[in-house]
Amino acid sequence: MPTLLHVDTSVFPGEASASRSVTATFRKEWEAQHPNGTVIYRDLAAEPLPHLDGLAAAAGFAAPDQRSPEQEAAFALRETLASELEQADVVLIGAPMYNFTIPSTLKAWLDHVIIMGRTAGAEQTTTSGTPAIVVASRGGGYGPGTPRESFEFVTNYLGKALGDGLGLDVTFVVPELTLARSNPAMADLVELSDASKAKAHEDVTTHAKALAARFAA
Repeated sequence: MPTLLHVDTSVFPGEASASRSVTATFRKEWEAQHPNGTVIYRDLAAEPLPHLDGLAAAAGFAAPDQRSPEQEAAFALRETLASELEQADVVLIGAPMYNFTIPSTLKAWLDHVIIMGRTAGAEQTTTSGTPAIVVASRGGGYGPGTPRESFEFVTNYLGKALGDGLGLDVTFVVPELTLARSNPAMADLVELSDASKAKAHEDVTTHAKALAARFAA
């Protein structure tokens, strides 16, 4: 049965988080199609990872039989996280925009799983071609032609890190204007916000069904 790696990063719980709400819709549809499948879940807000340190970083560049005991111990978490990514048939990531970029917890995860010569830095990596659905929610509007287009460092960064770096086949789903109902200054954008949210849920449902069918037993 297929394996889904689901990573959430929003600091807000449940329905209070636009990204969590949409990733939950994808996962619900995926599990409906694969009730006996495996889901590996990482909530990086509830259980944040330590930042990559020098020992763990150096260990990633050393052959396993050349690592010191200290490097081997430091590399253990990277091994676990990279293995989770490598065994995934589909990757689902909630990546809300915080201060124009990704949550620091997601950056920490990336620093651990990007291992040169294994998951990255090779023509064919151990994660090449794995489909990844990234829910990149944002409180305002940062699309092409908007005044803040140049402030968008979520999809452009993750497209490079996940796509060019890890070799994943990345699809972005972008619910935006998510602050419209809580910010009086955005009151005239509520309708657009609701439409964007609805489309995001529809899109991930479509993607979940398509990917579930691809990995049908």
